[in-house]
Amino acid sequence: MNEEIRRRVLRGIAWNRTPGFHFAGNFLGIELTEAGVKTRVVMEPGAHAIEPDGQVHVAIVFMAADIALASAIRSQLAPSSRLATVSMHLQVNGHPMTGTLEARGEFHGFIERAQSRQGLARVTIFAGGREVGFGHGAFMALDPTPGMTMFPLQPRRNPDVPVPSEDSLDEDERDILRRAEEALAGGDDSFVARFFGILPRKTAEGASCSMRNGAHVGNRVGHVQGGILMGLAASTAAAAMGERWRLASIAASFVSPGEGEVLEATSKPVHRGRWTAVARTEVIAPGGRRVLDVGTTHALAE
Repeated sequence: MNEEIRRRVLRGIAWNRTPGFHFAGNFLGIELTEAGVKTRVVMEPGAHAIEPDGQVHVAIVFMAADIALASAIRSQLAPSSRLATVSMHLQVNGHPMTGTLEARGEFHGFIERAQSRQGLARVTIFAGGREVGFGHGAFMALDPTPGMTMFPLQPRRNPDVPVPSEDSLDEDERDILRRAEEALAGGDDSFVARFFGILPRKTAEGASCSMRNGAHVGNRVGHVQGGILMGLAASTAAAAMGERWRLASIAASFVSPGEGEVLEATSKPVHRGRWTAVARTEVIAPGGRRVLDVGTTHALAE
């Protein structure tokens, strides 16, 4: 299995050399099978993407939702436009995130009488053919980063792309492979949690998690992908709440780009009731700059 995942990482690197998805999307095999006002994002899970309980890692679920939302909005903009996530709200119903993952997005217009071009979209999430969650998001249209050309996502990848030789890897690509090899060396958590660096630890007040930035979690601009950021926050909140509590909803406000060598998530419970609970989570970049402000609700498990 380790060799299969390692080969998948190298193939993801090869796909990442052409315009379209970022590395994480290529590595995970996320496909945009329908694009336009309505979008459809699909991913087949495997050992590279699931937790010990067989469910797709929550960061991947949120990444698929983020891509479906953004793609619906991007369909109404020039191909050269860049989108930044402003906010995302998702509700999950507790059904296991197993089987084929699918996110269906739908464009719902732009905010009126605002100086910025901010698009709105809704998303419904399915796993194994069953609805598991829904939500909405807002994304701001920005000019491309100076010197960078933005390209639309490609619906399909070339299945015959050759696996690159390790001698051909550049610095970022070698870093991706090194992180994958470290994750494959083993541990108590899933491969994907170790690879992304989403490994929260309990603290006296709740939980925290230090996630190293890099091409393995970044978008095409070099910022941590929005869904992965939300997965970092949700996983840290889950650790703060403890195993008896299940994530029910997440409301994330994106304050600034996910830049910097290490991003630090800190979470603490702010309410524990008989059946529901609330946690507050922040993701901070080096220098104390706030990246993400998150509120989560949790339901007491059976």
